[in-house]
Amino acid sequence: KTTYSTTQLARYLSEAPKAVKVYIRDLEKQIGNMANIGLALSKEKDMAKLLEMILLEAKRIANSDGGTLYMMTDDQRLRFEIMMTDSLDFHMGGTSGQDIPFYPVKLYDDGVENRTMIAAYVGLTGETVNIPDAYKAKGFDFSGTKMFDEKTGYHSKSFLTVPLKNHEEEIIGVLQLLNAQSQESKKIIQFTSEVQKMVEALASQAAVAITNKNLIRDLEALFESFIKLIASAIDAKSPYTGGHCARVPEITMMLAEAVQGTKDGPFADVEFTDKEMYELKIAAWLHDCGKVATPEFVVDKSTKLETIYDRVHEVETRFGVLLRDEEIKRLKKDLKIERDGSLSNEEKATKIKANLRDYRKTLRKLKNDIEFVKESNIGGEFMSGDKKERVHQISEYRWKPNGKMQNFLSEDEVYNLTIPRGTLTPEERKVINDHIVVTIDMLEELPYPKHLRNVPEFAGGHHEKLDGTGYPKG
Repeated sequence: KTTYSTTQLARYLSEAPKAVKVYIRDLEKQIGNMANIGLALSKEKDMAKLLEMILLEAKRIANSDGGTLYMMTDDQRLRFEIMMTDSLDFHMGGTSGQDIPFYPVKLYDDGVENRTMIAAYVGLTGETVNIPDAYKAKGFDFSGTKMFDEKTGYHSKSFLTVPLKNHEEEIIGVLQLLNAQSQESKKIIQFTSEVQKMVEALASQAAVAITNKNLIRDLEALFESFIKLIASAIDAKSPYTGGHCARVPEITMMLAEAVQGTKDGPFADVEFTDKEMYELKIAAWLHDCGKVATPEFVVDKSTKLETIYDRVHEVETRFGVLLRDEEIKRLKKDLKIERDGSLSNEEKATKIKANLRDYRKTLRKLKNDIEFVKESNIGGEFMSGDKKERVHQISEYRWKPNGKMQNFLSEDEVYNLTIPRGTLTPEERKVINDHIVVTIDMLEELPYPKHLRNVPEFAGGHHEKLDGTGYPKG
């Protein structure tokens, strides 16, 4: 039992208010620092910088010589993220640019919990472990630490290992500090209970910041995957435009980066922020999302007569009927000539030759017409007025498909075959162009965060032109 003299008690009582004030001031400073740390952690966007900030701040609070930050992997291992030891000028991982060559720490070894390594133990139990002296500690395996000390001449003594838990009490990482130092003598000391509480508070803030960053990253990954899923579905609709939705974002970003890198000319002062570049990339991925509503037979219309199938084959069949009818007509004439008793054999032969000559002439014309229709159907060349007139003339041929005479080509077939350029009618072209309107309508229905609010405008304007033409607004 300790006893104090009256003089000692009087001195302690006189100094107590000052000591309390110092304690309160230090406590207020620590609370202020923790608030500033929380704000800084929430603002940092780069994960590597965030993790390094956490370790550096923990080292500052504890005045420790070294520290290691581990992150939990999906397969229940602790991956080394950052390692630091000031007295050895040692820094790996994080922003150092040096990869950590160590394998992740296993929490389980052949299904058995690994409780001999401190980091693994904390990762399994979620308990903080504070060890005053590793060389005197029992229950943990410090063989690796002792080997490191032998090789480097370092002396690892005090350890403070703290779990990082998210809002669901899941352990997402482990923070380990090494060798607390006395502020006055710089000697290695034990991590005090006050320091432990402060580091645990920091670990709690850090876990929230890391979880938020991971959540944002995962949501962005899900969002982008869904966008790419839509784009791949659109690309899969047509073999003629396959890969288009995937190529446009690449080309868009290449152009944006080229503009960004321009040092002179009209784009010299143009700069894009990371958020603007991301917004542009998302708009590029979504630029053709309205094509989900475009009929495939219009998107895939590779010939003028194509609908669900290419109707040129029907026209070829009709030409086959005309050729057959002409041959039957010739044979009937030949038979009639042969049966005409008023004609000599020489006259019969002359008439049959003339009949054959007329037949061959008609045959050549029909075959030329077949090739003309097939060529016109491709839509590779401009359809001149003469060619349009020839289509109309062919349409006036007569044939009898069901015992009733009718025009050789329907009005719709004539309309399609006389398309001036390409394979689309004005109506079909409008259907194609309307994918922009559908794109805008679809995208304007989505609740965008602030940094993506221009996506509908960017995506919906990819067919507009600088001179004010284009569509749908031109």
